[in-house]
Amino acid sequence: MTMIQALRSAMDVMMERDPNVVIFGQDVGYFGGVFRCTEGLQAKYGKSRVFDAPISEGGIVGAAVGMAAYGLRPVVEIQFADYFYPASDQIVSEAARLRYRSAGDFTAPLTIRMPCGGGIYGGQTHSQSPEALFTHVCGIRTVMPSNPVDAKGLLIASIENDDPVIFLEPKRLYNGPFDGHHDRPIVPWSKHALGEVPEGYYSLPLDSAAVFRPGKDLTVLAYGTMVWVCEAAAQETGIDAEIIDLRTLWPLDLHTIVESVKKTGRCVVVHEATRTSGFGAELVSLVQEHCFYHLEAPIERVAGWDTPYPHALEWAYFPGPERVGQAFKRAMED
Repeated sequence: MTMIQALRSAMDVMMERDPNVVIFGQDVGYFGGVFRCTEGLQAKYGKSRVFDAPISEGGIVGAAVGMAAYGLRPVVEIQFADYFYPASDQIVSEAARLRYRSAGDFTAPLTIRMPCGGGIYGGQTHSQSPEALFTHVCGIRTVMPSNPVDAKGLLIASIENDDPVIFLEPKRLYNGPFDGHHDRPIVPWSKHALGEVPEGYYSLPLDSAAVFRPGKDLTVLAYGTMVWVCEAAAQETGIDAEIIDLRTLWPLDLHTIVESVKKTGRCVVVHEATRTSGFGAELVSLVQEHCFYHLEAPIERVAGWDTPYPHALEWAYFPGPERVGQAFKRAMED
């Protein structure tokens, strides 16, 4: 399966298992979503369970909070992560706080799917990576898979979770992995990248990272598309990098991170989002706090530039194997 197929399979499985699961958002019904992730689900489950919503992100998420509080498990799609801002008050002030403010009387088991990141020349309003804004909010979980197998298991776990989940989907990985070099986001899947995605039910824990690539020279912390970019950098430089795919950004699997850094003594953090106040800053701080006496070199950080997201120059904006490889080499020199 591609990631799109895996995500669709996850929603299909959960709609069949649980009649309280509903899907709605802009164009997700008859059209099947702008990226076709929900294609065919309305025909299978009907317009009362898979339906279109007006162009009102605040209204979509606000309605989902009410549905979730009264027993449904809504899965809503924000067409692009860039569009979540009108819904930020509903996410932060309502969904994230409902369990605490009601002393546990109400929960908000809703999943908010958002395509994120660049790779389609979408410019400033279709290419952002706002994950750090969500990890700062107490009461919500933030997930970003890097491959179809994880995407399905994590989405199923998100839908089953009793707290709100922000589920970020890297657009460059929707139909295949990214080769890291050329002006084309899709190349044929390798056997390891595709794997065998089970057609039935399975779930993955929402607090567990994965060792994507074992290694002994240095630890790389990445998620989403950057996992594949880091893999390309490791192959090009010949550095035996251990790549940790975070998968769930919050709650974070700190144990896996710490054990890896203690083993390698070196750490590189990579993300596509803007550098300043990005989630990488939190990762650097945690590694510094927990692994200081094991570090053999300063922690390196590679990220997007501190500029508005460019349109024609987006492939120069987000980190590629060359820039990541340079960070690998710097970490090994000290």
